[in-house]
Amino acid sequence: MPRWIGVDLGTRRIGLALSDSKGTLATPYLTLDRTSDEHDARAIAEIAAAERVKEVVLGHPLKLDGTRGAAAFVTEAFAEKLKAAGAKVKLFDERLTTVEATKKLQSKGVKARQQRGRIDKAAATVLLQAFLDTKKR
Repeated sequence: MPRWIGVDLGTRRIGLALSDSKGTLATPYLTLDRTSDEHDARAIAEIAAAERVKEVVLGHPLKLDGTRGAAAFVTEAFAEKLKAAGAKVKLFDERLTTVEATKKLQSKGVKARQQRGRIDKAAATVLLQAFLDTKKR
């Protein structure tokens, strides 16, 4: 069965999460350091192909009122680069995913300094799980 990959696009790092083959559970996958949009898009597309991913779920950073700001436009441009690299892309509202991921890490006793390496893929996991949950409904 096809899988999905969740992408939390940051300015310094990109968090990735991967679904199970049934499309019900998201798990942290890895964190990439940002280089250039073209290189990063190719790397994600290659990972998606290797993992037999059906669709890349890219976090769409809308404002709290649901409108698009500068970060949303940057993400939309990155989505186009992912498509050019051969990936099928779905933008998905990511409002407050980093906040939720931070709370989850804190509840597990992960200190702020330790969160830096984990927060990106944790946010991607929250994002992807929310996407998978909406598919179940």
